[in-house]
Amino acid sequence: MALTAGIVGLPNVGKSTLFNAITQAGAESANYPFCTIDPNVGMVEVPDVRLNRLTELVQPKKTVPTTFEFTDIAGIVEGASKGEGLGNKFLSHIRQVDAICHVVRCFEDENITHVAGRVNPINDIEVINLELILADLESVDKRIDRVGKMARQKDKEAMLEHEALVKLKEAFENEKPARSVELTEAEAKVVYGLHLLTMKPVLYVANVSEEDLLGGDNEYVKTVKEFAVNENSEVIVVCAKIESEIAELDGDEKAMFLEELGIEESGLDQLIRASYHLLGLRTYFTAGVQEVRAWTIKQGMKAPQAAGVIHSDFERGFIRAEVVAYNDLVEAGTMTLAKEKGKVRLEGKEYIVEDGDVIHFRFNV
Repeated sequence: MALTAGIVGLPNVGKSTLFNAITQAGAESANYPFCTIDPNVGMVEVPDVRLNRLTELVQPKKTVPTTFEFTDIAGIVEGASKGEGLGNKFLSHIRQVDAICHVVRCFEDENITHVAGRVNPINDIEVINLELILADLESVDKRIDRVGKMARQKDKEAMLEHEALVKLKEAFENEKPARSVELTEAEAKVVYGLHLLTMKPVLYVANVSEEDLLGGDNEYVKTVKEFAVNENSEVIVVCAKIESEIAELDGDEKAMFLEELGIEESGLDQLIRASYHLLGLRTYFTAGVQEVRAWTIKQGMKAPQAAGVIHSDFERGFIRAEVVAYNDLVEAGTMTLAKEKGKVRLEGKEYIVEDGDVIHFRFNV
């Protein structure tokens, strides 16, 4: 699945520190705006305890997790939509990602400069949101001029698109994102080609101090959560500084460090999994003595297309899928016992693969 989540935010909110921790890719991180000019792209493993449990059951020769991409995008400043700073370049990078992880500074530190001179997470969010909205408004205005002429000539497709564009324009002029606009399926399809920035789903990442991470939500985080509720968006709370330390530890050391902090799961694991789901991605498994492996699919994908993720021959020659739900397999203990209990079933071409399915594909080419 060639989908990527872009990490955005104002300068000096902790984006690159967080990206370095996620990917251990070493993106430059410094206490001044624009230290990240070109977007950094890194592949990350998707944490999944189910893969570990399947490995224990099957005892394969190797285990392969699924992965997806994060892109670290340079800090946006006010006026980016008009080309201020390196605005045009940054906005084009955001246009190329499929979902947005918006890092918001929720900590005080006099040693780290804030681009606006003070910490105000809602203002920070609104600055970036407005720049994306203004960029989208410009795109819609240009398109309306072209489509309007055809719509006046009673071209049905042009009339449909024009109606959708007018809805979007009205929302943008009221400083509302495209994802807040109710479009019909047909309208959404005709405006898809505009690749609107504010149509992309958003996950807010509240970057807090170590003290606040361990002591509960601070007032800044509370305001971000209240803002996100109104958008139907999710908020993940992390301490980028701690996460960068955790990222340097191996599995056992990481577990001990988290236990000492009194944390069940790292913020990065939560962020990776939340971003994965934000992109509409789901996981199924194949499990055999040679390999236990997690595979990424889009939610709603049918069995032949899911098989095609492994190899195009699997999709082309698809016959049927032998499927057992993860929980049923774990409860049974082995595939043989799962079959004896009637938990393994044969599914055809119309079967929609569920998250957590363990599948063996039958095909012939």
